[in-house]
Amino acid sequence: QVQLVESGGGLVQPGGSLRLSCVASGSIFSIHTMAWYRQAPGKERDFVATITGDGIQRYEDSVKGRFTISRDNAKNTVYLQMNSLKPEDTAVYYCNTIVRQRSYTSLEVLWGQGTLVTVSS
Repeated sequence: QVQLVESGGGLVQPGGSLRLSCVASGSIFSIHTMAWYRQAPGKERDFVATITGDGIQRYEDSVKGRFTISRDNAKNTVYLQMNSLKPEDTAVYYCNTIVRQRSYTSLEVLWGQGTLVTVSS
Protein backbone atom coordinates (compact mmCIF):
# COMPACT_ATOMS: atom_id res chain seq x y z
CA GLN A 1 0.00 0.00 0.00
CA VAL A 2 1.16 3.51 -0.85
CA GLN A 3 -0.16 6.51 1.01
CA LEU A 4 0.06 10.22 0.25
CA VAL A 5 0.00 12.57 3.21
CA GLU A 6 -0.30 16.31 2.67
CA SER A 7 0.55 19.05 5.13
CA GLY A 8 1.05 22.78 5.25
CA GLY A 9 -2.43 24.13 4.72
CA GLY A 10 -3.98 26.81 6.87
CA LEU A 11 -5.31 30.34 7.06
CA VAL A 12 -3.31 33.09 5.43
CA GLN A 13 -3.98 36.72 4.56
CA PRO A 14 -4.16 37.90 0.96
CA GLY A 15 -0.65 38.45 -0.36
CA GLY A 16 0.78 35.88 2.01
CA SER A 17 2.57 32.60 1.37
CA LEU A 18 2.20 28.95 2.24
CA ARG A 19 4.19 25.85 1.42
CA LEU A 20 2.38 22.56 0.97
CA SER A 21 4.13 19.21 1.25
CA CYS A 22 3.07 15.75 0.20
CA VAL A 23 4.97 12.62 1.18
CA ALA A 24 4.48 9.27 -0.49
CA SER A 25 5.13 6.33 1.80
CA GLY A 26 4.77 2.58 1.67
CA SER A 27 5.69 0.04 -0.95
CA ILE A 28 7.16 2.10 -3.79
CA PHE A 29 9.23 0.89 -6.72
CA SER A 30 9.07 4.12 -8.69
CA ILE A 31 7.28 7.46 -8.64
CA HIS A 32 6.49 9.21 -11.87
CA THR A 33 4.61 12.46 -12.33
CA MET A 34 3.58 14.29 -9.16
CA ALA A 35 0.94 17.00 -9.15
CA TRP A 36 -1.31 19.28 -7.17
CA TYR A 37 -5.01 19.82 -7.74
CA ARG A 38 -7.49 21.96 -5.84
CA GLN A 39 -11.20 22.00 -5.22
CA ALA A 40 -12.94 25.20 -4.20
CA PRO A 41 -16.29 25.08 -2.40
CA GLY A 42 -19.06 24.11 -4.79
CA LYS A 43 -16.66 23.56 -7.70
CA GLU A 44 -14.97 20.67 -9.43
CA ARG A 45 -11.42 19.57 -8.71
CA ASP A 46 -9.01 21.47 -10.98
CA PHE A 47 -5.41 21.05 -12.02
CA VAL A 48 -2.88 23.39 -10.39
CA ALA A 49 0.63 22.18 -11.23
CA THR A 50 2.59 19.09 -12.18
CA ILE A 51 6.21 18.01 -12.24
CA THR A 52 7.75 15.03 -14.01
CA GLY A 53 10.46 12.82 -12.64
CA ASP A 54 12.93 14.85 -14.70
CA GLY A 55 11.73 18.09 -13.14
CA ILE A 56 9.66 19.45 -16.02
CA GLN A 57 6.94 21.68 -14.59
CA ARG A 58 3.58 22.81 -15.90
CA TYR A 59 1.12 25.24 -14.31
CA GLU A 60 -2.47 26.31 -14.58
CA ASP A 61 -2.55 29.84 -15.99
CA SER A 62 -3.93 31.59 -12.89
CA VAL A 63 -1.04 30.42 -10.68
CA LYS A 64 1.85 30.99 -13.09
CA GLY A 65 4.45 33.26 -11.54
CA ARG A 66 2.98 32.83 -8.05
CA PHE A 67 3.18 29.09 -7.36
CA THR A 68 6.22 26.83 -7.71
CA ILE A 69 6.10 23.04 -7.70
CA SER A 70 9.19 21.06 -6.77
CA ARG A 71 10.09 17.57 -5.66
CA ASP A 72 12.69 15.73 -3.63
CA ASN A 73 12.99 12.29 -5.17
CA ALA A 74 15.12 10.97 -2.30
CA LYS A 75 12.29 11.80 0.10
CA ASN A 76 9.39 10.86 -2.22
CA THR A 77 8.04 14.33 -1.56
CA VAL A 78 6.44 17.01 -3.68
CA TYR A 79 6.06 20.63 -2.60
CA LEU A 80 3.93 23.55 -3.66
CA GLN A 81 5.25 26.97 -2.74
CA MET A 82 2.39 29.43 -2.98
CA ASN A 83 3.15 33.16 -2.95
CA SER A 84 1.00 36.24 -3.45
CA LEU A 85 -2.05 34.27 -2.40
CA LYS A 86 -5.49 35.54 -3.35
CA PRO A 87 -8.92 34.82 -1.87
CA GLU A 88 -9.76 32.87 -5.04
CA ASP A 89 -6.95 30.43 -4.17
CA THR A 90 -9.06 29.22 -1.25
CA ALA A 91 -9.64 25.50 -1.73
CA VAL A 92 -8.80 22.04 -0.56
CA TYR A 93 -5.48 21.14 -2.20
CA TYR A 94 -4.90 17.53 -3.20
CA CYS A 95 -1.65 15.78 -3.98
CA ASN A 96 -1.69 13.37 -6.92
CA THR A 97 0.96 10.99 -8.12
CA ILE A 98 1.55 8.06 -10.43
CA VAL A 99 3.46 5.20 -8.83
CA ARG A 100 4.56 1.66 -9.48
CA GLN A 101 4.67 -0.49 -6.37
CA ARG A 102 6.69 -3.34 -7.88
CA SER A 103 8.75 -3.64 -11.03
CA TYR A 104 6.13 -5.96 -12.47
CA THR A 105 2.95 -4.13 -11.44
CA SER A 106 0.95 -1.55 -13.30
CA LEU A 107 1.11 2.17 -12.79
CA GLU A 108 -1.37 3.48 -10.24
CA VAL A 109 -2.86 6.92 -9.77
CA LEU A 110 -3.07 7.94 -6.13
CA TRP A 111 -4.62 10.87 -4.30
CA GLY A 112 -3.95 12.36 -0.89
CA GLN A 113 -6.66 13.26 1.59
CA GLY A 114 -6.39 16.99 0.93
CA THR A 115 -5.30 20.00 2.94
CA LEU A 116 -7.39 23.15 3.30
CA VAL A 117 -5.97 26.51 2.27
CA THR A 118 -8.00 29.56 3.25
CA VAL A 119 -6.98 33.00 2.03
CA SER A 120 -8.85 35.67 3.93
CA SER A 121 -8.31 38.86 5.86
